[in-house]
Amino acid sequence: MTTTAPAPVPPVPAPASPAPRRRRQRSNRQLTAGRSVYAVLGVAVLLSLFPLYWTLVAASRTNTEIHRMPPVLLPGGRLWHNLTQVFAQTDLRLAMVNSLVVAGTVTVSVVLTSTLGGFAFAKLRFPGRGPLLASVVATMMVPTQLGIIPLYIMMANWFHWADHLQALIVPAAANAFGLFFMRQYLIGAVPDELLDAGRMDGCTTRGLVWHVVLPAARPAMSVLGMLTFMAAWNDFYWPKVVMTQQNPTVQLTLSELASGYIKDYSLVLTGALVASAPVLVAFLLMGRQIIDGIMQGATKG
Repeated sequence: MTTTAPAPVPPVPAPASPAPRRRRQRSNRQLTAGRSVYAVLGVAVLLSLFPLYWTLVAASRTNTEIHRMPPVLLPGGRLWHNLTQVFAQTDLRLAMVNSLVVAGTVTVSVVLTSTLGGFAFAKLRFPGRGPLLASVVATMMVPTQLGIIPLYIMMANWFHWADHLQALIVPAAANAFGLFFMRQYLIGAVPDELLDAGRMDGCTTRGLVWHVVLPAARPAMSVLGMLTFMAAWNDFYWPKVVMTQQNPTVQLTLSELASGYIKDYSLVLTGALVASAPVLVAFLLMGRQIIDGIMQGATKG
């Protein structure tokens, strides 16, 4: 008699571990959260760029088309005509040159003096360092408007610089914010051990500034340079006091465009579009360094 072997019993699959399922759920939630963040950032970028886009639209339309309801959202074909009218009605070329000279000179001066002063307050030891730094920071609490009258008397009566670019450059050649900003950055960006090693190798203080401090401070210098350039370029109050329309800056010229009884907003926004171009170019040139400086500051924080 033959015996038959029993049929093999199929293996029972092991129950799925809950750990991979939880990991998949967690990754799905992270993916959803990431998409939500990118969506919010995309909306924020669009909202930030819309004023610039609307300026372009208005600069390429007539004054009547700007006030049309519903509003037009596409550029027109009058941009070149409006540009011609703006340059014909105002001395925008001279104003652009003046603003570039003032903003560029002030930016270089502020970045240089702030970096050197910030390094001195951050890494050098000298008598009275604390009280001197406190007095510099205290000047940031004084409103600018309080010093306008004595500053104008000084520029007009003492130096005879009224309606000259020196009156815009010299008072802004150094500021307390830039010095304090660079000091705070250099405290963590330049270790004391690195400076001590350089001194042991025979490097002077001037050599340390050139070979150690300036390369380490480049991101912060770019951020400070961009902020200073924008502040000098957009300044209106002090140029309105000390300058005239015979030697204007960009902001004075834009105010002249908007000073008529019947304002042509297409020309005003055309001038604003032209005035925004140098700031955009400066940001494109220094954008990488600015982002690096912001990221380094966030990492240290």
